[in-house]
Amino acid sequence: MKVRSSGILLHVTSLPSPYGVGDLGPSSYEFVDFLGRTDQSIWQLLPLNPTDMAHANSPYSSNSAYAGNPLLINPEFLIEDGLLKKKDLNLSEQFDGNRIDYHKTTEFKNRILNIAFNKFHSKNRKPVEYEQFCSEEAYWLDDFALFVALKQKFNGRVWSDWPWEIRDREKNSIETLRNELQDELIRQKFYQYLFFKQWNALKLYANNNNVTLFGDIPIYVNYDSADVWSNPEIFKLNGEKKPVAVAGVPPDLFSSTGQLWGNPVFNWERLKETGFHWWLQRIRHNLKQFNLLRIDHFRGLVAYWEVGAQERTAVNGRWVDVPVTEFLNTISKSFPSLPLVAEDLGVITPDVRETMNKYSIPGMKVLLFAFFDGMEKGPYIPHNHVKDCIVYTGTHDNNTVRGWFEQEASQADQQRIFDYLGRTVSADEVSWEFIRMAMMSIANVIIIPLQDILALGTGARMNRPATANGNWEWRLQQDQITPDIESRLKHMTHLYGRG
Repeated sequence: MKVRSSGILLHVTSLPSPYGVGDLGPSSYEFVDFLGRTDQSIWQLLPLNPTDMAHANSPYSSNSAYAGNPLLINPEFLIEDGLLKKKDLNLSEQFDGNRIDYHKTTEFKNRILNIAFNKFHSKNRKPVEYEQFCSEEAYWLDDFALFVALKQKFNGRVWSDWPWEIRDREKNSIETLRNELQDELIRQKFYQYLFFKQWNALKLYANNNNVTLFGDIPIYVNYDSADVWSNPEIFKLNGEKKPVAVAGVPPDLFSSTGQLWGNPVFNWERLKETGFHWWLQRIRHNLKQFNLLRIDHFRGLVAYWEVGAQERTAVNGRWVDVPVTEFLNTISKSFPSLPLVAEDLGVITPDVRETMNKYSIPGMKVLLFAFFDGMEKGPYIPHNHVKDCIVYTGTHDNNTVRGWFEQEASQADQQRIFDYLGRTVSADEVSWEFIRMAMMSIANVIIIPLQDILALGTGARMNRPATANGNWEWRLQQDQITPDIESRLKHMTHLYGRG
């Protein structure tokens, strides 16, 4: 964070692959090679946790804060491991290379993972590496595997609607089910073993090639998750283990009713009594996966908007303070020089800024937010940047620069861009002009979504917040990164001292 550098934002699912979705296979290694050839130092990713079609395939909505997404397991490496044969892939039905069809892809991955598991499970002795993985990760893995197995047993019902003795984790009942569901528990642990085996190999390759992996931690977890079921005491739940209050943000200029996310809020007093044990485990787990971490909705670690679970909008909520000093002191003591970045977009109050400054936690500056009326005094315009921040052209929640310019920017917004640049630019050029502004910034670190490097329009947008369909589907094409693009990116990286 103290070195002048640049990197690229691209989620694993967007990588090219013949198997319907980007994965931890050859294309991930090829992307690391591309970063190396263009002297990019950072690869930023979205959360790698399991996704679910019931939650619109969002990587920010998972049944576990710890588990990896089995969709990202690469089949070719399973062939190398002797767990699959080429004929098992049966790729007679081709996948769309432009968009992810999650239904079709999930069916395919489930089928081949099942074949791999049956071969693995038929062996009398399990590999030492598998046994070691299960032992080292047991603190989250045992409950996660059981949670997934129970969801299947109870036909997908939310865990609070399971029989009370299972909902409340009555010891004898849980042990009986562990024995009954033993094969499924081994299956789920095996999938996690495969995921982390492939991920750890990729991380080693990236780090050996001087690429920093930048991960993302959503502050909240899903209610219907292994995390809440196995740790109900650290969330605000009632006697039936259902949420008393849920998370969101209050009304603002963008929404008259605010945003009601529905995640259970933390019981911070209880967390404090435990020495913030759950959070320490979570951060330690993520630091094994990534070199740098972003906390999504960081302001919720200082004070959060709490809404009664019965409410239909976020209007009738209240701010609740978090023991942030005790929390961050504990975190800092356990992880000196913690490589943490705050997602601090939107309306941020002075107490949040004070906390970030006190603990030297850098925030984000997004150039798409810079060119509005009064821009000369805004925090996102390049001449107001500071060294200790990360500058983005845009994020996964924004349109691409070109898409914004063509479809969302007003004529006045466009004119302010032209005035700032000192010349008129076309839609074809605008994303590279934003990249140039980011590269020129005084900020130590800049991150560019790959879609902007490719100058793509709205069709390449990753996510539209508050919409349920069509998100997280964009895929990079094999031939889109051309030698000319590589040369241009490398030249600009060195021109502005980030190589």
